[in-house]
Amino acid sequence: MGTSPTRIGLIHATMNSVQPIHEAFRAQAPHVILLNFMDEGLIFELNETGVITTAMIRRLVALIARAEESGVDGILLTCSSFSPYVPQIRSLFSTPVVSADTSMLEYAVSTAQRIGVIATVGTAGPITTQQLQEIAIEQGKTVEVQTEVITEASVALQNGEKAQHDVLIHQKIRELSVTNEVILLAQMSMSRALWSLAEPPSRPVLTSPEISIRTILHLLERKRVARS
Repeated sequence: MGTSPTRIGLIHATMNSVQPIHEAFRAQAPHVILLNFMDEGLIFELNETGVITTAMIRRLVALIARAEESGVDGILLTCSSFSPYVPQIRSLFSTPVVSADTSMLEYAVSTAQRIGVIATVGTAGPITTQQLQEIAIEQGKTVEVQTEVITEASVALQNGEKAQHDVLIHQKIRELSVTNEVILLAQMSMSRALWSLAEPPSRPVLTSPEISIRTILHLLERKRVARS
């Protein structure tokens, strides 16, 4: 009897993260079955208040519980603003839970000392900066992080003004490339901006979809081998 295909639950706080992660899976792991679990109210509340509350975490946990109940093999959170809570959240579930951006941040720290961060959600900028500093301490390194938050790009994307969203990010990529070795796009929804770049950036620009897919598939493979 053949092996069942891998099923991964994707946890979204915005529709804008769906296309980037789906396209990345189609390119890297087309055999994987994706199940989507969404609470768009989370990103709207984050944009309005700039605060992650206990009630929001409960809603996120409820989404993850629905994914686990559906029988997925692994769960991938696509919203970077909630990444700091993943270590506590994953202890509640037997299914592996991975934050989409953690592997990207670890890779950035391992390869660069001067790191530029671009975010379009107010909470994502400082959260990403703090995580980079914490990872650097874990790796025994010192990093300089330059963070730019352009909330007007998020507003543009929510209003369907995709070109304006991309132009604002392109401008920041050029600015941060002058003084940094690598640029991070803090949210998965931002990766679409790379599709419309007129020319390749002068510095590496990291996005979370590709790296997070490698991470969760590697984790599931290790789990499968351990059971066999």
